[in-house]
Amino acid sequence: MLSIPVGIVLMLLSSGSFAQTTRTLTLGDAVTLSVQNSKQLQLSQKNIDLALLNIRQIKENQLPSLGLSASYLRLNTPNIDLKINRGADSTGGSGSSLNVHQAMYGMLSASMPLFSGFRFKYGIESAKYLEQAVRLDVEFERTSVIENTVAAYSNLYKSQRAVALVSENLRREQERVTEFKNREKNGLLARNDLMKAQLQESNVQLALLNAENDHKLTIIHMNLLLGLSENTVLEADSSIFNSLQDEGSAVTWEQNAMENRKDFAANAIRQKSANVDIKVAKADLYPSVALTAGYVALSIPGVATIPNAMNAGLGVRYDIASFWKSGAKIAQAKTRVEQLKTSEGILADRIHLEVSTAYYNYVLAKKKIEVYGRAIEQADENYRITKNKFDNSLVTTTELLDADVAQLQSKINLEAAKADAVVAYKKLEQTAGLIQ
Repeated sequence: MLSIPVGIVLMLLSSGSFAQTTRTLTLGDAVTLSVQNSKQLQLSQKNIDLALLNIRQIKENQLPSLGLSASYLRLNTPNIDLKINRGADSTGGSGSSLNVHQAMYGMLSASMPLFSGFRFKYGIESAKYLEQAVRLDVEFERTSVIENTVAAYSNLYKSQRAVALVSENLRREQERVTEFKNREKNGLLARNDLMKAQLQESNVQLALLNAENDHKLTIIHMNLLLGLSENTVLEADSSIFNSLQDEGSAVTWEQNAMENRKDFAANAIRQKSANVDIKVAKADLYPSVALTAGYVALSIPGVATIPNAMNAGLGVRYDIASFWKSGAKIAQAKTRVEQLKTSEGILADRIHLEVSTAYYNYVLAKKKIEVYGRAIEQADENYRITKNKFDNSLVTTTELLDADVAQLQSKINLEAAKADAVVAYKKLEQTAGLIQ
């Protein structure tokens, strides 16, 4: 019975389902489209926007502040004893004769910080480092998107070749069934052997149906990944799968990873930001100086009207309690630096493992191609010999059909190995930070 792994049989649209022209897609085109249309990268771009807005917010906090307030108050009848000379009045009494029932005032105040313990300076510096780190994070996510696209493109190629090979095999099975029918009619073949051939034909038909069905699902996934219409029919360019790159040395790949991995660089940038945050935390130990100005208008009917009271000067604020209240904040900032240093070591170990795994997987993938190449030669020769023996009634129909299945499987295995090797090399590039 023909058995084809589902993972190998993954694409190529059945001809009657859709009525679109086939689009031949190169790997470069697929990568470009996936990067342009990746929703994950679009979401990550918002993190860059937020980091830039954080810098803008800190800068805006350095701008002058301006406040306006006004009030209208209704009062009871208070006893007012003014200590200033009002002059003689009709009663000769004190200020208790004043009737004050309301008061109104308006105030306009402005303040511009001149010095805040370097809080703004170091805050902006830290925010800029974080913005750089976020950009590196986006670049790292971009490499993951590219690697995923390569894997999807590989499945496109696998499915094309699988469907083509299964279709070719089905035609051969149909020809064999026709041949066996003629033999069976002429009494040269047992009916049981004809039934075996027909069963083989049915198994191949089922395999092709599965391939076409899986293809429809994969084409949807690929089009979503590339931002194309769901009904677009894609065909992979096979040229990239016919040549392999040299694996080089694992040490060189790891050195490249330490120099080019965006996540490793982002961690280093965050350490710089964390070191600056220590200075931000220490800013509370310094006084704050601001330039202040104000305007007040006051009206108490029957008592006083002050329409133009203005003031300007310098304001100094110093919180002595910061000496014993800032310790925890400074310690937190220093602990954050230590966390990032520890994370760097963890990340370095992970990069070593990822690069080593990707490197030896690629070496294995290349060796599999060599083995599957020899397997095809062996399967072809085995089928040729078995067919000759069958024609001379030296082997059974079952042995012939088994040889046929082995021949088909070896061809599918080789095509899958070629696609896997390209994916393995791109994975190696991605772990080293070199994928483009």
